[in-house]
Amino acid sequence: MSSGIQVKPKTAVQKSKTSPLPHSAQHATKPKPSDKLNPKTIDPFGAYSRPTSAFAAIYAKGGIPCRLVHGSVKHRLQWECLPETVPFDPLLVTLAEGLRETKHPYTFVSKEGFKELLMVDGATEKAIPLLPRLVPVLKAALAHSDDEVFGRGLDALVQLSAVVGPSLNDHLKHLLTNLSRRLMNKKFREKITVALQKLEQYGGKATTAIIKSKIPTYCSVSS
Repeated sequence: MSSGIQVKPKTAVQKSKTSPLPHSAQHATKPKPSDKLNPKTIDPFGAYSRPTSAFAAIYAKGGIPCRLVHGSVKHRLQWECLPETVPFDPLLVTLAEGLRETKHPYTFVSKEGFKELLMVDGATEKAIPLLPRLVPVLKAALAHSDDEVFGRGLDALVQLSAVVGPSLNDHLKHLLTNLSRRLMNKKFREKITVALQKLEQYGGKATTAIIKSKIPTYCSVSS
């Protein structure tokens, strides 16, 4: 016996609204922020994995012969070959340019790579000829508005000074203007003062006069 109630067949539009999503769409998930730190999860066609700077592009193409290795406690660099065998030109300049990066892993690779390359035997002879190209790059890092970029630039300057010694004196005045400006900020005053003292230590007496010509309030470690 019929109740008299008729069920109308669903239209194509109604079916599309109630049909379950395809299997692939059901399991699609948005990338998590932590995925950016894991090379295994990076989608090479993803929007955030596209190089956004010259350094990032060089890194993506394998132009930097070292890679970031994530550790449970701290990260480290893994070189594809011994750093002693790597040509400083242009790698040291490229790593210095990377100091202005603000994204992971470029920040770590550029900072640690620059430091480790300067630690190899014969670094002095290899770095001195590159000073005319390194100084403008470091100057740009020291002039950067990002505090962390400035800090990396300052650390790199001290590391370079320790390696090239008095050879940096001819270029030092170009770098001191930005240090003088940051000295006005209490947050950086102690760090910059220590850096200047190390520059004086590595550069000799001539460095003291150069520093005082740009920063008259500087107190020499030898006075």
